[in-house]
Amino acid sequence: MLKSILEILYPLHRTLASEGTDLALNLIGEHMPVGCDYTVETYPPGERVWTWKVPERFVVHEAYLETERGERVLDFADNPLHLVSYSLPVEKDLTWNELEPHLYYNPDRPWAIPWKFKYYERDWGFCLSKDAFDRLPRNIGYKAVIHSEFLSQPGFRVSTGVIHPQDGPDPQAGEILISAHVCHPMQANDDLAGVVTAIGLAQRLAANPLPHGSMSVRFWFGPETIGTIAYLAHHEDLIPTLKGGIFVEMTGNRNPIAWHHSRQHDHLLDRITHAVLRDAQPVERPFADAPANDERVINGPGVNVPCISINRWPYDEYHTDDDNPGIIHEDMLQDAADKIEKLVRIFGTNYIPKRTFRGPVFLSGHGLWVDWHENWQLNRAIEKIMMRFEGRHSLFDIAEEVQLDYWVVRDYVDKFKAKGLVVGLPIPNETPEN
Repeated sequence: MLKSILEILYPLHRTLASEGTDLALNLIGEHMPVGCDYTVETYPPGERVWTWKVPERFVVHEAYLETERGERVLDFADNPLHLVSYSLPVEKDLTWNELEPHLYYNPDRPWAIPWKFKYYERDWGFCLSKDAFDRLPRNIGYKAVIHSEFLSQPGFRVSTGVIHPQDGPDPQAGEILISAHVCHPMQANDDLAGVVTAIGLAQRLAANPLPHGSMSVRFWFGPETIGTIAYLAHHEDLIPTLKGGIFVEMTGNRNPIAWHHSRQHDHLLDRITHAVLRDAQPVERPFADAPANDERVINGPGVNVPCISINRWPYDEYHTDDDNPGIIHEDMLQDAADKIEKLVRIFGTNYIPKRTFRGPVFLSGHGLWVDWHENWQLNRAIEKIMMRFEGRHSLFDIAEEVQLDYWVVRDYVDKFKAKGLVVGLPIPNETPEN
């Protein structure tokens, strides 16, 4: 059950770099398939990665707000969302006018505690419901206490695991990257739903690997944006092997599936996604439309690996304490895993057939004839299929053009390949300049 994994991860104080994030990455590893070479990598805070710097670890010893009479108004120990993530340390007595600019609430959900962060614009603050904010006396003093630290040890962490096809990796086929971030404290749908959906996908691909010669599937978990930047900056040699990417989040709520195009917009990955999701009547959005995430890195300048995003956004509970396991549904998690699995199985097994023969193939002489009594549609499509063996059309392209199921076409073309009548060319990479 994917939701049960989510419920284990949910209480952890997960930020860009923290003990809770470390624990989450370790727990994810316990649920990833055996044999996926699950690895946690550590980078030193302050290290430059492209135009960014690796952030420090955020440690909170205690944080609370109380009145001048010693009445505790809110406490990090009760709910980590009460503290703005990456708040600076503070211990001071304040008037209401001094305190108010450091208080945050969501006016649209007056009962809910919002999640706020100050990762790169350092300040301090507390979050509370609008109802609680309205009840605070304005004519008394307050004491704000935040005992936090920013540490360089034991470092900033991300993790990966790789599921290879049958018989091991094929360097020419390359890889597809599945990405999910782990850094949103006390948020179930954004982002843990994406994490457990990715775990579910990994478990399926390990139980039933892609066939020989297919792409490997690399799974990445870590902090949003900076985590992907740091990982790719440390593995620039990996970028040319990546044929496509899928960022996964917000898959557990009861909303229709939605997807964001790649930056290329009409790449093979976009067309496969459109075909796989067509019957689900998905919400379809342009690249990097809200909510934009790590696809901006994966498909961004100088990297440009075509990357789509899968989610069920928007939802009213977003970035509040209402985004909890109560809004997560197992069938929605599994449905998202189903759809992404179908997409990955087509994209990951697709190749470009190129003929080695001249003239029409003697089909019956090579055991390739299809009796029209048994399969009329394939029989009628054979000539059209063979005419597309010039090294310009992928299997998916051919299936779309002849209006047959991808797996029917792949199974048939594989028979040509087995007899040496076609060779399979890998799907070409995008280049960073495109």
